[in-house]
Amino acid sequence: MHGIGRPGEGVVIDPAGRTDGEIARLLLIGHGIPAARIDERVADVRIATCEAYARRCPGDLSHTVLPGVRELLGELTARPDAPRLALLTGNYEPVARLKLARAGIGDRFAARQGAFGSDGEDRALLPAIARRRAGAGGHPHPRERTVVIGDTPRDIACAHADGVRCLAVATGRYSAAQLADAGADAVAEHAAEIPAQLAALA
Repeated sequence: MHGIGRPGEGVVIDPAGRTDGEIARLLLIGHGIPAARIDERVADVRIATCEAYARRCPGDLSHTVLPGVRELLGELTARPDAPRLALLTGNYEPVARLKLARAGIGDRFAARQGAFGSDGEDRALLPAIARRRAGAGGHPHPRERTVVIGDTPRDIACAHADGVRCLAVATGRYSAAQLADAGADAVAEHAAEIPAQLAALA
């Protein structure tokens, strides 16, 4: 889209917790592409990214599902008072949906719910979008009944930007102590601890 032969070469970005659009923008800025040109081609970059990911994505991503996640999703959806599960991710929606489908857990997340990098580059705006889609009668899902589960300080920051709580899970590159220091409302070491932590936040 922008004529960069080797995007990312010589440009250092921390992608953890960022949206795909923000990552693309930072890469392009790092290569000297003017902001106005980036804005003109945002949609083209998004489409090309989703198409490229669909071509390159392995047919089976089941090995990437963290221990305990399948059991956690089964437990949450089997409850009589099952919470509404929705994706809140920086990935463009087609990328996120394909990842989860090929990991074998895509059926746990309903269509037309959640919020994605396709909805905006600013991750802080995504919780409000997800709550609006999860709402009923023209009212967004209540903040007091919403918990963002994530594994980066940016996940925590985006939750708090919308006035909702964040349960951080130390399954990524950040330790439980780092996530607590970043302001998480609760921290779990692994997926098996999530139900108890959610109950404590209720």
